[in-house]
Amino acid sequence: MAYSQIDPDRRELIQIGYNQPLQGRGPLAAYAFFYDNIPNWQSTNLTLRLAIAPVYVDSELGISGALGEGTDLGIGVSGGAFADNYSEIRHGVLQQGESFTGDSAEVNFSVYHKFNPLPGGSTPTSLAEVPLQALFRIAPHYSIYGRDNNTASNFQLPDDRLALHLRTGLRWGGREPLLMPDRAVELSMWYDGQFRSDTQPYGFNSDRDVRAQTHLFWGRALVAFGETNSPHHFETSLTTGISLHADRLSAYRVGGYLPLVSEFPLEVPGYYFQEFSAERFALLSGVYTWGFGPDRRWELVVNGAVAGLGYLPQLHETDNWITGLGGGIGYHSPSGLWHLLAIYSYGFEAQRSGGQGASSVAILLQIDLERSSGMQRAWKSLNANLLKGIDGVLHR
Repeated sequence: MAYSQIDPDRRELIQIGYNQPLQGRGPLAAYAFFYDNIPNWQSTNLTLRLAIAPVYVDSELGISGALGEGTDLGIGVSGGAFADNYSEIRHGVLQQGESFTGDSAEVNFSVYHKFNPLPGGSTPTSLAEVPLQALFRIAPHYSIYGRDNNTASNFQLPDDRLALHLRTGLRWGGREPLLMPDRAVELSMWYDGQFRSDTQPYGFNSDRDVRAQTHLFWGRALVAFGETNSPHHFETSLTTGISLHADRLSAYRVGGYLPLVSEFPLEVPGYYFQEFSAERFALLSGVYTWGFGPDRRWELVVNGAVAGLGYLPQLHETDNWITGLGGGIGYHSPSGLWHLLAIYSYGFEAQRSGGQGASSVAILLQIDLERSSGMQRAWKSLNANLLKGIDGVLHR
């Protein structure tokens, strides 16, 4: 969850998502994390961001104006179990003997520059005031690979390795890290270079290459809109990407419906999570909700996506175009504390043992602790003790 700018808003969110296929067996598709973003932490120019999952932590200390007016510095640390897992899927079949676990550790240093800062950090009131930001990040990333219970005994794992990630990009606007933000607009383009210290082949008789370097280029156009007094809300995005020298461990992974699993989730509902490995892609997706009932707390949800894929040569599939469509129901609690969605999806081109086409269900839950005074007090007490410990470690 390495966001590409310092989050300016106070947030205390619990995010939970689970995606279950109804035909076949795919990789585990779930996330659960507590997102805590604290502007003015210890000082008015510091922002502490924590994303805490059961076995993984991602954190960043943002220092506003550290490199001059409008130019911020971010120092991040992340790591834990299973972040670099790899699941091999070919023609709709999870190859458990060729899949393995991956733990990771990373430090990163980021420079954020805002080209059009507003006075006092005020909120934009027109498109002309929407922020344009640039990012440059350098991130040494260490991966440790291991067998799970089903990895074949004669399958050689990739060597543990250090990779240097260089990321840069431009973003106009942005999307808040919420299940369904009220409004958002974004145009962005990105580059991520991955340079690896070890390129020994792996697999059965060393039949899989590891590229010394991979270059990823992608962009996104996104808009979300919902009026306070209107029952209608929609979000749509177009994301495209290409790559140079991609391999299994660095290719774009497309499929499934978990909207907060990463900053740029490549979702096509009805398919396994990350079912497809692509060198290049174009993905158009959308979500529409219609609120009804008392205070429009209930909502009907329709989501869908279509993607054109250029596969890795080793993982080529029958169809270069895949489509998915879903629908379900959602509910907001009266206080706004929690938001729950249950969605059924169908992937039209999914290859399964019973033929073409497959179904899945997704459960998504967002809990906003800022909306509940009782829970807020409990979490603030817990956070205070946690932050005291972090503060003590930093001082030592």
